[in-house]
Amino acid sequence: MFRLIRTLITRKTLLTTIRRWSGMQRMKTKTIGLTLILCLAAGAFCFAADDPMMGTWKLNEAKSKIAPGAPKNSTVVYATAGDQIKVTVDGTDADGKSVHSEWTGKFDGKDYPVTGDATADMRSYKKEGKDTLEMANKKDGKVAVTGTIVVSADGKTRTVTTTWTDAKGAKVTSTGVYDKS
Repeated sequence: MFRLIRTLITRKTLLTTIRRWSGMQRMKTKTIGLTLILCLAAGAFCFAADDPMMGTWKLNEAKSKIAPGAPKNSTVVYATAGDQIKVTVDGTDADGKSVHSEWTGKFDGKDYPVTGDATADMRSYKKEGKDTLEMANKKDGKVAVTGTIVVSADGKTRTVTTTWTDAKGAKVTSTGVYDKS
């Protein structure tokens, strides 16, 4: 009888130990999964924080050479939007009317829709090194504007040089200099 009681106690203890260990394993798995998700999110945040393009940029009209009749983008904001980048532009068009456009995509050279820009319905950005972007605006599948965006070595200014063909067929170039705010 004593043996039977000791065997039952030993089995009960063994089962209790197995259940506790199993519960701990589930808790460890949940903890590891949560830690992995947090690390990935932090990594994505750090990636965007290391990108010199990110942030709010204000037009420095004194340093810029805006072509006559060209739009003035007074504020440009680059921000993360999940695993993509959102570019928000506020300024005035050639007639002095307020404009607001938004683009969300990746700096991978592929076309993504742009809203609020009367001259473009698609835009692409392609990273060329850490501090340079190549840009192309398209309207109805045709390239309307090309540009190069370069951030200074100190990360405080960026220069945007855009080129397009005007209504008379002449090539027009405009240069905007922006200060990071």
